Amino acid sequence: MAKKPKMWVSSPPRAPAPKVPPNVITDVQQKAAQCVETQLKPKHIQAPPAPDAAQYNYLVDIDTKWYRHYFYFCAKYCSPGPNAIAPFFETKFARLEYTGADRFTLSFMRYTDEWVELQADLSIEECLASIQDDPLFNP
Repeated sequence: MAKKPKMWVSSPPRAPAPKVPPNVITDVQQKAAQCVETQLKPKHIQAPPAPDAAQYNYLVDIDTKWYRHYFYFCAKYCSPGPNAIAPFFETKFARLEYTGADRFTLSFMRYTDEWVELQADLSIEECLASIQDDPLFNP
């Protein structure tokens, strides 16, 4: 099989990400915290297993955080087994990317550690409703 010839191709620079206004940051944090406390934690966090039966990881907390123009939903797991590297670890299971004008792109973490864009141009209320209802966003 013949090799394809290599060639240089122009690649224009990416447009810079929009800066998130402070009022959007506080609004999103408040609405997400309310969603986490009233919907996600009661639905997904259960009582820890008995100490002698605890050999598998289990969910202990759900949290949110901003990083640049991304807003993440994070799940904290306890790792009680005797061969655990650390007693706790954290994974991100949902990401909201600020695209401007109070609109977001919603993504979920695939099992291959890649973000998969699910929906674009959503309001914060639409994003939170999808995170609550869609099984792709289970922590």
